[in-house]
Amino acid sequence: MKDADEEDFRQFMASRWPSLVRLAYGLTGDRDLAEDLAQTTLANVYASWSRVNRAEDRDAYTYRILVNANNGRFRKRRVIEHFVGHAPAVEHTSAFDGLGPVDEIEASDRRAVLRAALMDLPPKQRAAVLLRYFGDLSEAQTAAVLKCSVGTVKSQTSVALAKLRTSPHLLEGGAR
Repeated sequence: MKDADEEDFRQFMASRWPSLVRLAYGLTGDRDLAEDLAQTTLANVYASWSRVNRAEDRDAYTYRILVNANNGRFRKRRVIEHFVGHAPAVEHTSAFDGLGPVDEIEASDRRAVLRAALMDLPPKQRAAVLLRYFGDLSEAQTAAVLKCSVGTVKSQTSVALAKLRTSPHLLEGGAR
């Protein structure tokens, strides 16, 4: 790789790390596994940098690599997911911004409740919701990442949101 490409990749990697870890954490529910998955993703991006860099949407291409890497871990061996009680410490705005003033403990409780509800969703529905609403991708970008049609993204997202609306975690745990 040329020096200019190396520097371009370094900047891309540094700017995408927090969002990759957040998405991976949403998919896995485990901080350590999320960091491993994000690192694997960036290693694969590095190996394919010439293709990624030429892609129309580098973020969507990178998210596709992350989702594929996550799916690949299930093919290699059976992985049991365990809920952990802490969120990854990344610098970003909270998904709960705009809900009004919330102290840090209450915000942490809300994230834990939302995380538990998301972990109850099947992997494809969880990925669709995370990419659409936390990754802020369009339906078309999400479809490209998940290698499915826009209609599938719409239906998976719709079913997932319906399940979240009736989630015992959100009903009991306090979507306040």
